[in-house]
Amino acid sequence: MAEFELVWDSRCGVAESPVWDPSTRRLLFCDIPGKRINALSVDDGARTSWDFPEVVGSFGLCRSGRLVVALRHRAVLFDPRTKSIEPLSKPVDEPPTNRFNDGKVGPDGCFWVGSMDERTPRQKTAFLYRITPDGRTERKAKGYAVSNGLAWSPDGRTMYHSDTHGPFIEAWDFDVQTGNLANHRTIATLTNEEGRPDGAATDAQGNYWSAGPSAGCINCFSPAGKLLHKLPFPVPGPTMPCFAEKHLYVTSLREGKSAEVLQQYPALGGLFRIDAPAIGAPVAMFADQ
Repeated sequence: MAEFELVWDSRCGVAESPVWDPSTRRLLFCDIPGKRINALSVDDGARTSWDFPEVVGSFGLCRSGRLVVALRHRAVLFDPRTKSIEPLSKPVDEPPTNRFNDGKVGPDGCFWVGSMDERTPRQKTAFLYRITPDGRTERKAKGYAVSNGLAWSPDGRTMYHSDTHGPFIEAWDFDVQTGNLANHRTIATLTNEEGRPDGAATDAQGNYWSAGPSAGCINCFSPAGKLLHKLPFPVPGPTMPCFAEKHLYVTSLREGKSAEVLQQYPALGGLFRIDAPAIGAPVAMFADQ
């Protein structure tokens, strides 16, 4: 069986939100507390980084070539070619101890992003939002501690989401035209030992691949929530998988780890990859044009 290899020893506090850009053949990911987005050219290994004025929770690709980026409480549009940042949405009305976290572009062409409570212990004060290309922000669900795990089925008709501190994975029927959600169900509830759900991706067969940082693994679930596969991860802290042609890339975190763990696993916070165990589902682009 193939094993994960370290491809960028970035040592991010929290490396997250890996995104494959087929037009530039780059794998992008953010360092949330580092306020940065990194880009790796998969052909020649060239590396680029862009810094932001606030934490970067997540981001997605735009049809215009820009990125839609979730900062602490708002979304912006960033152009990697000019390095310009344009406001997109107004700040959300949330406690100052909350921030945007996991986000992805949906099949409706909008940016879906959830928030999280940064306090310890975490409280269920977070929300899930839909941000439209004209900057309107709609609250779609509430009652989360750490919104995470957004992904869609290959046909776009099912949306998946998780709460890392639920800890559960949920799904809705998804209307691609309107972004409306219906028929809510919980498909899996996980323990620390099984791998509390973090970031996720879907494959072309409709299976849901969920990072399990508490168990150091990637869990693969059927659309109904049956555990199909479990990939062991080389460091204790995978955060999100991303399919990119023949590889599966996975980010990791080092924030909150003890000195002993960091000494044992110095590559924590890096970007890893493995031969893809499946073909990835299509990922949508933000409809800014």
